[in-house]
Amino acid sequence: MKFIEARTITKRFRKNTVLQHISLSLEKGKIYGFQGINGSGKTMLFRALLGLIQVNEGAIYIKGERLQRSKPFPVRAGVLLENPGFIKEFTGRKNLQLLASLQKDTSNADITSLLQEVGLQPDDPRKVKKYSLGMKQKLGIAQALLGSPEFIVLDEPTNALDENSLTALENLLHAYKRAGATLCIASHDKAFLQRMSDQIFTIHEGTLTS
Repeated sequence: MKFIEARTITKRFRKNTVLQHISLSLEKGKIYGFQGINGSGKTMLFRALLGLIQVNEGAIYIKGERLQRSKPFPVRAGVLLENPGFIKEFTGRKNLQLLASLQKDTSNADITSLLQEVGLQPDDPRKVKKYSLGMKQKLGIAQALLGSPEFIVLDEPTNALDENSLTALENLLHAYKRAGATLCIASHDKAFLQRMSDQIFTIHEGTLTS
């Protein structure tokens, strides 16, 4: 059984079709890359796979269970989409602690380890509003990986990362892959996608090819 299946999904907003008859199957423990120009439909597809928007036609299945508005998402998902909503007056650690309080199985030690893995100092006293772009990006990645999700969706995770941070990110994501997570990554960095992905999809004007 596939971990995630999209069966001929189409999404329209009024007269604008943003996803057209897309079908794909994703397996556990693999990394899938998605490439395409801005506005091609990458983020919209991610939103559909996460159940954040409802498709007009077709269906999406997670571990064999059809996504429905009336049911909770069937697996734990970690998400980095555009502009994560951090509380800017809190430290990075405090932001993660607030998110972890909703999960109940993520300890302070887990948060410390995760901050270190993404390249942030766990006890940095600075508030998020004082963070550089690179630091905010690392914190966004950390919140997406909080609680060891089964399904990880990262939209342009390499933005504002230097070479050392990029290497650390690659190692970290491969570790989650080895642990059995399924990862979907959209990036304009084609070399990064080539290094990371088991399969790469291209989205153009709402249609998908591989």
